[in-house]
Amino acid sequence: MSKMMYTASAVLAAPLLMLSSQALAVTPEDEGWQAEVEVGLLIRTGNTESQSWKGKLNLEREVNLWRHQGSFDYYRQETENLDGESVVDADRIFASAQTNRQFEEDSNSSLFVYGSYEDDRFSSYNYQSTIAAGYGNRYTWREGLFADFEIGPGYSYDERRDTGETEGEIIVRMAGRLNWDITDTSRFTQSISTEVGDDNVRTRAVSAVTANINSALALRVSLTLNHNDTVYEQASGRIPEKLDTETAVTLVYSF
Repeated sequence: MSKMMYTASAVLAAPLLMLSSQALAVTPEDEGWQAEVEVGLLIRTGNTESQSWKGKLNLEREVNLWRHQGSFDYYRQETENLDGESVVDADRIFASAQTNRQFEEDSNSSLFVYGSYEDDRFSSYNYQSTIAAGYGNRYTWREGLFADFEIGPGYSYDERRDTGETEGEIIVRMAGRLNWDITDTSRFTQSISTEVGDDNVRTRAVSAVTANINSALALRVSLTLNHNDTVYEQASGRIPEKLDTETAVTLVYSF
């Protein structure tokens, strides 16, 4: 576990250090950190006994030429089998941090540094981590409707679950994010990223529709897709699916 935690800290360190350099002072142009806490819970009883819950934290801040983003996502599901024992069906952690610096004021172009760490108990990997840097561009159609595009080289470092071997390789990371404020109280977001290497191509996509209940609370429906082009047979003989999907309805608190 200590090795996994060290890896997670290492890949997130660069963007977090750049992020923290701007975190202490709040300027007149800076509104400070914007945070969202997202919680969902599903409990089933009767013929099927199961419990699943999801928690997510999103952080954003824009100040001067800098734009910072951070995310922590956790999902778990437990089901009671015929013997009355609780069996874990899903257990996944995903964390990421990114910082962008614009070339100049009002410029659409920026440089970015990104790091991520994922631990999925039922995938082919004990963990998957990435660090990347490169060029980003924001295209704005109008206020509330914009898209971010990014591309750059990086490095991925993974540990296989079947053998315990660690593997690292040079990758190219491409990412895009769309934000559409449909109305004053509703928003659609779509993010997708692909990390292309010789041994694996890893893709993650998140679609979400958010509807405000009041100034602080909102309801969100989201679909998350995780795809690994390369999977390995496990000791039990099970071959993990290449594509994982997660559909969630959650309550969001913003502050």
